[in-house]
Amino acid sequence: MIIKKQEELRETANLIAAKGKGLLAVDESTPTIGKRLAGINIENTEENRRAYRGMIFTAKGLGDFISGAILFEETLYQNHEDGESMVAKIDKLGIIPGIKVDKGLRPLAGGHEVETFCQGLEGLAERTAEYYERGARFAKWRAVLQITADGCPTDLAIKENAWGLARYARICQESGLVPIVEPEILMDGDHTIERTAEAQERILTEVYKACAENGVFLEGSLLKPSMTVSGADNANQASSEEVAKMTVRTMERSVPAAVPGIMFLSGGLTEEDASVYLNTMNSIERKSSRSLAFSYGRALQQSCLQAWQGHDIEAGQKALLARAQANSEACTGDYAAGSQPSSQDSLFEAGYKY
Repeated sequence: MIIKKQEELRETANLIAAKGKGLLAVDESTPTIGKRLAGINIENTEENRRAYRGMIFTAKGLGDFISGAILFEETLYQNHEDGESMVAKIDKLGIIPGIKVDKGLRPLAGGHEVETFCQGLEGLAERTAEYYERGARFAKWRAVLQITADGCPTDLAIKENAWGLARYARICQESGLVPIVEPEILMDGDHTIERTAEAQERILTEVYKACAENGVFLEGSLLKPSMTVSGADNANQASSEEVAKMTVRTMERSVPAAVPGIMFLSGGLTEEDASVYLNTMNSIERKSSRSLAFSYGRALQQSCLQAWQGHDIEAGQKALLARAQANSEACTGDYAAGSQPSSQDSLFEAGYKY
């Protein structure tokens, strides 16, 4: 079957993967944004969520560093306090609006007790068509896998999540949305970086096998993987150079050349580490010239939240722009570690859900 909007999909994917830019993930569910707001003693109301996200989407110059913003459904249909839609605010910054379309994780019957599948395929075609009409031009679906000492990820979990990602990707493309394919590997565990690489190669190989079987137009898609890192509880954490080399090797082995950009998730790394690791990847020799960029949520927003405190728009925007610039520079290998202020908070959460 021919996807009608191939050229539009290709163009959008290339714009998102533009050199020196990445994605801002602002797609936290209502309970999860509530946890973030609680950290600065702000009540989780629609008014406060709108104020926070409105602060982000009126930050002048943000589009110099950010190519696209992943939104939660509430934000896609929300208006700024001045009455203009959030989508219009985002468009004015030169940023492409995107939308989280999955419906969250559920236990995987037949799998290990920690394994999940991602729900949301039912009704997805109708929802994505509506999201496109509202102004979204790309979408995101997060599948989660975990490495354990007793056999995870299982073949069942890998196949189930790969198939779900491929079905989602194809459905999105039918509606004109570029799919961001996200097979996240949680940092939980004490495994080595070599164990992570082995699991990630298995997962990505299965994901792109499923994409081929579903006729996904790879040139109009993007990948959002974890970086290849040691387990969070491993006493011998890999250095930024080791992470960069292993991540690049894994991507080059597993991701088809037709995919125009790889937008790494931060996965619980600190703001500074997320920038430094990405910068190192873009500083070493590699075979492919495609974009290695970012799709960060917590690693772009932690300092911003702390500076904003529910009322200080200027301080919040200044902190956001600093981290956005840091990661933009990291996309070209030009970030000097420590040159931008960052939160020192650990962003790792075991079994992270949102």
